[in-house]
Amino acid sequence: MTAVRPSSRATVRAWLVGLSLAVAASAVPDALPAQDQSKPPPKDTIFARKILMNGISDNMDEIEGMLEPGATLNLAEGREHADTISIMLMSFPHLFPPDTNQWATTVDRDPALDTYASPDLWTNFQDFYRRASEASKLAFDAANAKSADEFRAQVAQLRNTCNSCHAIYQKSD
Repeated sequence: MTAVRPSSRATVRAWLVGLSLAVAASAVPDALPAQDQSKPPPKDTIFARKILMNGISDNMDEIEGMLEPGATLNLAEGREHADTISIMLMSFPHLFPPDTNQWATTVDRDPALDTYASPDLWTNFQDFYRRASEASKLAFDAANAKSADEFRAQVAQLRNTCNSCHAIYQKSD
């Protein structure tokens, strides 16, 4: 078993605290009398996917920091981050049930609880799902890279894949 680095522990702890708060909020039956109690409220699901995406972003930042000019690439650590990203991306598209399609242009959004996902995501969900799967596979390939050059190439492809998905399915404001 690999020891968890302090920075990873803090990140995992933050995710767990956030998810615990989301679960606790959805578990109070009196707070949501009209809510279907068989699934979490849409705002909680949106919050959970934001936490997951922040985790993906944090791991990608760690990798890209190691790949900057003049930085030292710790290939083993980079592979760990890529493996974590791969796992997270496998889960990510499952956090987009139809009831979380709540984008509105005239609403003052709460960055923590409101969606920035484009309605096009649900119209083209198969494409979104394919893109997330492709990104997960690229991260998996980076996690299994045999050399620094192979790792760099996989990470560059992963970044391009992520950016192209964001360009299509993420609203800015």
